[in-house]
Formats: sequence, structure tokens, C-alpha cells
Amino acid sequence: MLVVPDALEQRRVLRTEIPGPRSVELMARKSAAVASGVGTTMPVFAAQAGGGIVLDVDGNSLIDLGSGIAVTTVGNSAPRVVAAVREQVEYFTHTCFMVTPYAAYVQVAEALNELTPGDHDKRTALFNSGAEAVENAVKIARAYTGRSAVVAFDHAYHGRTNLTMALTAKSMPYKSGFGPFAPEVYRAPLSYPYRDGKEMDGERAARRAIDVIEKQVGAANLAALVIEPIQGEGGFIVPADGFLPALVDWCRANGVVFVADEVQSGFARTGAWFASEHFGIVPDLVVTAKGLAGGLPLSGVTGRAEIMDAAHSGGLGGTYGGNPLACAAALAAIETVVDEGLLDRATALGRVMLPRLHRMQAEDSRIGDVRGIGAMIAVEFVHRDTSDPDPQLAKLVASAAHRQGVILLTCGTYGNVLRLLPPLSISDELLEEALDVLADVLAESDERHPQVSLDQEVAS
Repeated sequence: MLVVPDALEQRRVLRTEIPGPRSVELMARKSAAVASGVGTTMPVFAAQAGGGIVLDVDGNSLIDLGSGIAVTTVGNSAPRVVAAVREQVEYFTHTCFMVTPYAAYVQVAEALNELTPGDHDKRTALFNSGAEAVENAVKIARAYTGRSAVVAFDHAYHGRTNLTMALTAKSMPYKSGFGPFAPEVYRAPLSYPYRDGKEMDGERAARRAIDVIEKQVGAANLAALVIEPIQGEGGFIVPADGFLPALVDWCRANGVVFVADEVQSGFARTGAWFASEHFGIVPDLVVTAKGLAGGLPLSGVTGRAEIMDAAHSGGLGGTYGGNPLACAAALAAIETVVDEGLLDRATALGRVMLPRLHRMQAEDSRIGDVRGIGAMIAVEFVHRDTSDPDPQLAKLVASAAHRQGVILLTCGTYGNVLRLLPPLSISDELLEEALDVLADVLAESDERHPQVSLDQEVAS
């Protein structure tokens, strides 16, 4: 049974234009106080959130289809998470696990060892952000193999640190002007069924990637292959069946550490604890973050004990890694997923979204592809009757939905994908209403703004 805060009414309400006057005032203050490189998707400031609603400072109640970029999977103010953090903060906020450890860190590690794919002996190390965890996974793989090279994939997103920028494929806005980047990072082609064509099945796509790796890197030089089982910022790309298992088999045969970056796709988002489970793979290392701690900053690397233990004592860690408040939140978030049946809830939300979106696709040739699993769904926009990416339409639709009180995010290498990431605490009624808004916005964009004028509309 879903539990949402009683105080926040679960309905969309627009009391002002978006943005309202208080948000406009705060945005002006942001411009004067915050570095311009820190952008925002919507021009509104949050005052309260919970269930499937974000309440802004002007009293507008917005339907949340973003979950803080897949972070608030169990909800923005899940009661168990709130209670656990309140209790912990009364005891202590920090001691540093590397100085005087505490039980909650160990409990989170034990839980991740249990929940991640595979029944082998595992170890976990906790950090703060997804990027930090990815970077530590690479460190661990290098320590274990004694090799230096790392392979990432087309359309990948792994973070904003120097190494994870090198692993990330998209230049703007994540990499442009920030180099030089970490060396010994190579890129291989991904399985992208919508753009690969029917002839390129999963096994052929894997062979294509392996050929590039063997020719340009060499298995003997490769420490780790890092991949998102379902890509996030790259466009919620679900690889063809057989792609990931073939890569895992190749890694096993060549002593390469297979790292699954489950920062966005993990922790109940797809109807399984980890997206890897949908493909029948057992990664050597699994990276978690985002939804792990119900909105508090926490990440982890979990993997085979012999690999995780390759790093020397003191080689892993960080002042804030596994902060006690975040660990308490994570344990409560795990309890929430189990007790409220949120794995099944994620699957059910997908069953609400996918049929509606497929009907929209059947009626609108600008929707090139609808894809995803569970509550991780994407719509890819293209120019009419082609497969050419249309980022202007994606931006137009998202902006129009924002004005109607629906939080939507864009993504994709070409910027032409809408991603739907509702919190698992959202009601069916709110989700259906958000999809109604999306359908109306699409229809209006088609009627009022023909394809040839979209560039001018977005520019204005």
C-alpha cells in the first residue's frame, strides 16, 4: 500500500502563471548569487513535495514526472525516510566512517550485497554521488587487473568529474570547454535498436562493439568495461536482447571487469531492484546512487569480493562517504520499497504509460520511438515521417507541459527525447492527468506550430 504525506493535496493546481511572482523574484536572486553554469530545467522554486506533487513557492501544485532526475523513487518525503533521518540527526550527523565507524554503513553494505544480482561473495564501499562511485569502480578494476584502459559506450553518461566526463559521450553541456580529460578511456558502439535497424540484433551489436575494443584497445590492456544497462541521459536506450550477455561473456573470457552503472536504472526504477536483472546478467561491479537514499546523497560500489578487496587499505573512502543520515535514509528507502510493493508498482506505472504513449505514437509520426521498462520510459521525437532527431520539438513540448504544471525532462545525445520518471508514490490518477497534458500539448503543437516553424517557435 502506497503511503504519501497527508498534508500535501495530490492534485494539479495552477494559481499563477508558471513561473509565479515569487519564483521570478527568487530566480533573479539566483542569477545574482549562483554561478551561471548551474542551470535549471524549470523556472519555479519548490516549497514542499510528496506523493506525485511538487508545490512551488507561489502555491502551484505540479505533477512530478522527473523525480529529481530519478532520485526520489520512493517519493520526495517518504514517511519512513523522513522518520529515520529525524531519528538519526538527534544522535549525530557525522563522525566519518573512516575514523569512528557506525552500524548503519555496515547495514547498507549488507543490504546492497544482498540485493545486487548474483549470489557470490560481495563487498560494498559507499560514497556520495554517482560520479564518485563510477570513478571508484574504475579505481577498483584497475587495482584488481593491473591494467589501465577503460571502455565506455556511445550515448553514455557517467558523471561530471574529470574521469567520468571522459567516460561520458555527450559534449554539450557536460564536457565542452572542460578538457583535457583523463587518458586511457575508449569508446565502443552501443546497441540502439531504434537507430540500428532490424538487421542489427543484440549479438551482432555486441560483436560490432567487441571488434572495436579488440582492434583499438586490446583485451590485454583493458581493466573495465563500463555501461549503463539502460542508458539514462543518453536517451533511455534499451539494448537489444543478447547485447549485454554477450559483452559479459567476453569480459569473463578476457579477465575484464564488467561494471554496470545502475545510478539511474537501479533501485526499483524498472520494476526490478536493478535493470541488469531484466537482461539476465550478473555484473562484476554494480554502481548505485540516485534513488538509493530517498533524496539524500549516497552512492555505492558493490561487487565480487576478490575484486572489491583488491584496493589497499585506505585506498577507498572519503570524508562524507556513507554519511550516517544518508545511510539511515537508505535503510528506510529499502524498507519502503519492500513493504509498499514498489517493484510491482514500478511495473504497474509502466503499464499505464506505455499503452497511452503507443497510442500517441500511432497518431503522430513525430514520435519515432517509445521505449523503456517499468517507470523509466522515453519518447523520442523525430521530424515527421523520418528518423531525423527533432530536439526543437522535444524542447517545445517539455516547455509547454511545464507551463501546464507537469514536470518533464528531456535527454538524449541529440536532445530529442522526453524521459518520464514518476516517483513510485504517484497515483494512477495523477499520472493519467499528466499524460493527458502531454497528449494535449502534442496536439496543439501539431495544429498551431507546423513542423517547418518549430525552430522559430523555440528560438522565440
